Amino acid sequence: MPSVTQEQITSLVKLQKIEIETSSIKKQLSTVDQRIEVLDKKLLDFNQTIEEQKSLINELNEKYRTYESDLQMHLDRRKKSEAKLSSVKTNKEYQSSLKEIDDLENINSKIEDDMIEFLDRIEEAENVLKAKTTEFSELETQMKTEKEIIQKEAEEGRHRLGNLDAEWETVSGDIKAEVLATYNQIKENQAYKIGIVAVKDAVCQGCHMNIPPQMYNELQRGDSLKRCPLCERIIYWKDQN
Repeated sequence: MPSVTQEQITSLVKLQKIEIETSSIKKQLSTVDQRIEVLDKKLLDFNQTIEEQKSLINELNEKYRTYESDLQMHLDRRKKSEAKLSSVKTNKEYQSSLKEIDDLENINSKIEDDMIEFLDRIEEAENVLKAKTTEFSELETQMKTEKEIIQKEAEEGRHRLGNLDAEWETVSGDIKAEVLATYNQIKENQAYKIGIVAVKDAVCQGCHMNIPPQMYNELQRGDSLKRCPLCERIIYWKDQN
């Protein structure tokens, strides 16, 4: 393994922290569009319930107008039947006209009851619509605020990435080429892209396995690059003090 100074190890640790933060920010930025789409869909779905409520009110009003039309038609028929009473010539015709008037009154009474019921349903539906419209307005304001927060976080994240890129260039420039190459090679072979980990109390903090005593003693001297025998990451001694 190549020789290394404590400063080189410190730079590697700092480089890895920069890369971890960079990866975290990039992951967050990759979800920005999706998070905004979720907010838009929430608003769209709620708006759909409002449109459905409006359709219900239109249907109820249309049905109510049908009842009005039917009621007027039967009222006209009743007037005609009442007018016929003065011209009937037999008792049978008179009784028949009375029955027709009575039947029309019963029909009209039923229609009027239905109309009252529909007026109640229309009023209830309109109250629901009013409440939903108010709720939609509040939700719209909330969604706008959340979007602004997401967009602000994204803007800050992109700005931070620029600074991290500059830091990475500076820090990596202080690391010997062969040490940096080893570090990068290890990262590529690791699922979590972690190239260097601390050893604390003779335990690798990457795989949590004990380091051989001789290697642990050599590690504390900090004059050569060491790799964990199990996870093969670069290791460094984490001074307890």
